Amino acid sequence: MLLPYLNNGIIEAGCDEAGRGCLAGAVYAAAVILPPDFQCELLNDSKQLTERQRYELRPIIEREAVAWAVGVVTPEEIDKINILQASFLAMHRAIDGLKTRPQHLLIDGNRFRKYQDLPHTTVVKGDGKLMSIAAASVLAKTYRDDYMNALHEQYPHYGWNRNKGYPTKEHRQAIEQHGTTPYHRLTFNLLGDGQLSLPF
Repeated sequence: MLLPYLNNGIIEAGCDEAGRGCLAGAVYAAAVILPPDFQCELLNDSKQLTERQRYELRPIIEREAVAWAVGVVTPEEIDKINILQASFLAMHRAIDGLKTRPQHLLIDGNRFRKYQDLPHTTVVKGDGKLMSIAAASVLAKTYRDDYMNALHEQYPHYGWNRNKGYPTKEHRQAIEQHGTTPYHRLTFNLLGDGQLSLPF
């Protein structure tokens, strides 16, 4: 059962990211402020939902939310600043995009880099505990999936329509066979063999 808020009576924004463990593509984050009386039976941690359920939820969240926004950090930026900092930056960019300023941030996970002067609470597995974080996880995941599906059209060898850039056996074999694309994160262990640098 998801909780509607952590602190009653203040404007909370839930934040979550998608694509942190991927070998390719940008990292996406979303920030969502839900009304205190928001109710939706279907809403859950996006990992517990089917793809179809996530896409059903997205327009509901966007319509019902007080405010929502998505932030993106490119593979080039990830390689420059590392994936942890990139995840924080994507969340900061999402918060930047909110039309209503929150008074408190609810962050999925156990670490965060402070955003301006706003207080925040990190919540481990928060997308399975709090509605606003669950809503953010749905938006981050579906917008990132749209992006990876579009990239798949340009680079069909890597199976991104199926693996979304995650390190599957199929994805790694394709990197070995076809080399990298401009969307691969070159600081990641792309072949899974302990080699950080690739021969091409």
